[in-house]
Amino acid sequence: MTRTPLADVACSIARATDLFGDAWTALIMRDVLTGVTRFDDLAHDLGISRKVLAARLSRLVEEGVLVRERYQERPPREHYRATPKGEELYPVLLALMAWGDRWYAGPAGPPARIRHLGCGRDTTPVTTCAHCGEPLTVGNTTQLPGPGGRTGPGTRVLGPLLTAREDRREDTPEAGRPATV
Repeated sequence: MTRTPLADVACSIARATDLFGDAWTALIMRDVLTGVTRFDDLAHDLGISRKVLAARLSRLVEEGVLVRERYQERPPREHYRATPKGEELYPVLLALMAWGDRWYAGPAGPPARIRHLGCGRDTTPVTTCAHCGEPLTVGNTTQLPGPGGRTGPGTRVLGPLLTAREDRREDTPEAGRPATV
């Protein structure tokens, strides 16, 4: 696998955007998850150079996000399919789409809609708490250090900030310790 400077940062966002932060990669995944899976169709749809497309697809295959499958023997032709790891990027794409629809849709409105097959209604994605179902916002959440967290490149300021939050949280009466003033 190709190693980059972000691959060593103790931050899941840094590691994910190392692969997925490129606009072409996001658009390739949008197309594959929507059913555009053949190299020529991807190149045509996106207007991307074949060289750039080949490089992005190779990286996605190398990272286990896509698999290349033969669909025709003569002449040999292949297409790309999302792995379970790749399918888990769908909510990320939906969140980007919702944000883009809110802030960048043209006067005619959003360029695409999402229909939930379970209920048959058009919908928008909402990130919710896995425990209570309440929508998650920057105002009602906080980040705390995780077991893989460490201070280093990319987290020199963030690491100590999260640790301080954890220390303050442990000093609250809810945590069973007296609060410090």
